[in-house]
Amino acid sequence: MGKALIVSDSHGLTDELVTLKKRFDSEVDLMIHCGDSELSTNAEELSGFVTVKGNMDYLGDDFPNEAIELLGQTCIYITHGHLYDVKMSYLSLAYRAEETGAKIACFGHSHVAEAFEREGMIFINPGSIRLPRGTFEKTYAVLEIEEGIVSVSFYSLDGIRIDQLCKTFGEKINNKNKKV
Repeated sequence: MGKALIVSDSHGLTDELVTLKKRFDSEVDLMIHCGDSELSTNAEELSGFVTVKGNMDYLGDDFPNEAIELLGQTCIYITHGHLYDVKMSYLSLAYRAEETGAKIACFGHSHVAEAFEREGMIFINPGSIRLPRGTFEKTYAVLEIEEGIVSVSFYSLDGIRIDQLCKTFGEKINNKNKKV
């Protein structure tokens, strides 16, 4: 069981990150920033976030290109996506996430909010809280895992749920990346 806030591509925004941190601080077990914050690695606005380096993170040279986190017993792979050409295909990202033992891959880069499953891997792109593509809404995502059911909800920056983007993945998963 667990709950995570996922943001990406904030491109210099600070007040919005602070607002989201305050909104979710006591509600989530994990806060993820999938890169392109354009902030320094010691920026107070990113404290508490697991943050990876995006292609526009020139101030955050110390950010890692990838991170692996557990949410409950579920392994999550986190990257920005530019190193895996996610605007062209998800195959390289899927291979890397699988290599790490992850069941869920969180990424950004394309600014397109989406959640989908392919061959047992769940992919989550929270969109962008600054420059969205594919929708006019500035978005972030909330990932919830309960009894092996994975739910991904998308929200506009002002906290309104965007039902048409939300997904639930119903097959139970376990910590060995196998369906049960």
